[in-house]
Amino acid sequence: MKGFKQFLMRGNVVDLAVAVVIGTAFTAVVTSLVQNIFTPLIAAIFGKPDFSSLTFKINGSVFRYGAFLNSVIAFLSVATVIYFVVVLPLRTINERRARGQVPPEEDPVLTDEARLLTEIRDLLAVRQTNS
Repeated sequence: MKGFKQFLMRGNVVDLAVAVVIGTAFTAVVTSLVQNIFTPLIAAIFGKPDFSSLTFKINGSVFRYGAFLNSVIAFLSVATVIYFVVVLPLRTINERRARGQVPPEEDPVLTDEARLLTEIRDLLAVRQTNS
């Protein structure tokens, strides 16, 4: 039981769980944006794109390829919205941030042991020059 608890409490498992929850919430927002804003906009321009009534039959089996076409159109709409509303603006912002900015040089953080070893080294160097 202890091992299972450690597995669940590892940082990457918790991070993954948070990412899934946020991704699910974000999916609901994007789906709503597509269904309530972009699909009516497309319907206003081109007519209502609903192919769910398109079917064909073979030996009594009904193939509803219109529902599949609706799913493909919905997927392409969501992918387009995500690209133009999220990916492209974020990429542009990151490029603007990166332009002209040089990452600052950071001094290494020394541990107490490293600082002590540096002092010993310097003292030995001074002793050798004085000899």
